Amino acid sequence: MVEIGKINKLTIKKVRDSGAHLDGGESGDVLLPLKDVPENCQPGDEMEIFVYQNRDGHLRASTKKPCVTVGQFAKLRVAANGPTGSFLRWGLEKDLFAPKSEQQAKMEEGKAYMVYVFLDEETNRIAASSKLDKFLDQTPPNYKEGQEVDLIILEQTDLGYRAIVNHAHEGMLYKSEVFKTLFSGQEIKGYIKKVRDDQKIDLILQKPGYQGVDDIAQNILKIIKASGGRMAVTDKTAAEDIYALFGVSKKTFKKAIGALYRKKLIVIDTNGVKTGKG
Repeated sequence: MVEIGKINKLTIKKVRDSGAHLDGGESGDVLLPLKDVPENCQPGDEMEIFVYQNRDGHLRASTKKPCVTVGQFAKLRVAANGPTGSFLRWGLEKDLFAPKSEQQAKMEEGKAYMVYVFLDEETNRIAASSKLDKFLDQTPPNYKEGQEVDLIILEQTDLGYRAIVNHAHEGMLYKSEVFKTLFSGQEIKGYIKKVRDDQKIDLILQKPGYQGVDDIAQNILKIIKASGGRMAVTDKTAAEDIYALFGVSKKTFKKAIGALYRKKLIVIDTNGVKTGKG
């Protein structure tokens, strides 16, 4: 079954003057326009293509892949406004439509907005909505502490940064644990710190506890060696400076340094750290 609004892997049935007919199974043939048909392709070849429905209700394919597909969140810029809605740039020739009824606030041309891409059940047309809350998964999140997740930053608040987790739930990165500037729409990797009793999700940018300390410790050791084998980093060094040097929180840094010290790979003194003889 073809999934409209997503990347599909389909087999070429035949190639005609109008383009390549792809086997869509129960959905019927999907036409890939001739201009998008690769040279020397043959019936039986498999292709990864994006499937959409045209104005006439026919399934069409494109070898161009949008920056977001159905079921995902992304920040998109408004290319133009019309009487019934706005048109957003998403990497295809035809812009993505955001109906007025699906706009949290009136969209302005040239500005970018966080949206969710969905498939209209009545028309099978792909559309966007900036009413994000109604598309967030309200079922209890089933994440494990320390699990790596995909994050999309929503906005900065007094507490920190709101983020979408795995294109499904909402979580929070607290400002006391973020040592770099994040921006709305940014896609980054993060980790589950905790799923609270109220089902809210606390996030961090480094693995919690001692998970991953070995990799982090090895990277810190490489940085120290690259700096001549000594760095003036102590307990009094600001967390922001540690993050700038090593890309980790001060808490994670101290755990990694402790692991290196126990292995006698570094020596710690009042002036900082230096490589040892281990």
